[in-house]
Amino acid sequence: MGIIMQGFPIIIEGSGKHCHLTRETLDKLYGEGFQLEIKKMLTQPGQYVALQTVKMIGPRNCADIAIIGPLRKVNQIEISLTDARTLGFNAPIRESSDVKGSPGCKLIGPCGEVDIEEGVIIAKRHVHLTPEDAEKAGITDGQVVKVRVEGERALVFDEVMARVNSEYATFMHIDYDEINAAALIGTDTTGVILN
Repeated sequence: MGIIMQGFPIIIEGSGKHCHLTRETLDKLYGEGFQLEIKKMLTQPGQYVALQTVKMIGPRNCADIAIIGPLRKVNQIEISLTDARTLGFNAPIRESSDVKGSPGCKLIGPCGEVDIEEGVIIAKRHVHLTPEDAEKAGITDGQVVKVRVEGERALVFDEVMARVNSEYATFMHIDYDEINAAALIGTDTTGVILN
């Protein structure tokens, strides 16, 4: 493991409630063979917000949520802790794709509905890094780091998972509860990685 460079800058992005769907699930919700339409490209290469949405039914409330493409091998619905309380879920904080034992929900689309047995999670805060940036920062894949943000509500995000992959762009992802805690909306959203 390298020495983490003090003050390695990272752009922080907020992530709202959204879902990643399998081909089978999208077929049931939007019709067999349906192709998602791109509404907005995201900073991670190849990732996009689809024009289509689904209705998520929770134990207490429901919500319309964005679909993120492309399709995946596992259904995953990512919400914040505030969303979980509002919708009535006891959702665990997990890394992406770690949905085993998490709550399920009903998803409703224009052509049908699907009961997802598991997949509702609160995403663990994380940084995506290219191998080049990871080397500069002295960070290895799977390492847990801290990220400091300045401002009127300055704070240090602890327990941040580093993910290193040549297919990534270097950004930190947190949910809007965390964005609001640091008052990052409408301000400079750059943090620095600490050791």
